[in-house]
Amino acid sequence: MSSNAIIALAAALAIAVSTLAPAIAQGLTAKSAMESIARQPDAAKDIRSTLIISLALMEALTIYGLLIAFMLVAKV
Repeated sequence: MSSNAIIALAAALAIAVSTLAPAIAQGLTAKSAMESIARQPDAAKDIRSTLIISLALMEALTIYGLLIAFMLVAKV
């Protein structure tokens, strides 16, 4: 297997892992937030703002994985 193929596989693995893990975490976080809003509708505004901030931080992990994949593909 050539070094270009290994780098391409590493880029694919970086994208796969960096999208799979945050996607699962975002789903669990959204589920918990919806359950919290259902229990305490008065706190919906605070829960929603905290949810949006936490989802943005999780999405940053995916963007970092995409950046690493771009860096790896640039070496091919």
